[in-house]
Amino acid sequence: MSIISEAARAKIDREAAKYPADRRQSAVMSALAIIQDEHGWLSVPLMDEVARYLGMPPVAVYEVASFYEMYNRAPTGRFKLTLCTNLPCALAGANAAAKQLHDRLGVEFGETTADGCFTLKEGECMGACGDAPVLLVNNKRMEGFMTPPRLEALLDELSAAAARGEGTPNAVEPEPKA
Repeated sequence: MSIISEAARAKIDREAAKYPADRRQSAVMSALAIIQDEHGWLSVPLMDEVARYLGMPPVAVYEVASFYEMYNRAPTGRFKLTLCTNLPCALAGANAAAKQLHDRLGVEFGETTADGCFTLKEGECMGACGDAPVLLVNNKRMEGFMTPPRLEALLDELSAAAARGEGTPNAVEPEPKA
């Protein structure tokens, strides 16, 4: 039995069909995104299954997953917040946004909040310099013009969504309360 669902296999097959039959492995980036959407992160067994399914060496899948920051190779919080800190965003307030995120969430870049709600990441340019500073939520939703009030409103919205069980599946478990 495969750890990749039939629904995910169907999506991967649709992506692989875009390439010549002998180049099925060209769909690896799409396949990893599909699997991550379903499982929340890419464990080694999941990456191994993607390799088997696409007919490629596991190490080739690991190389792709480790090269691109959009792939989570460890569990994250329900909401992964990636803040662009490149120069245009920094000049437009990304450093202040980073401080606000650190202060409000109590974590640094690369860390997850104790309640398992948020993982904070530092990101490279997202190609939206005109909307700086920008923040990406779970690799899917881009938020621009992250002024302090907008950032607070976003955090409040996402905290409420997490309380309803929304966000990334299989997120890290909250630390037990003392």
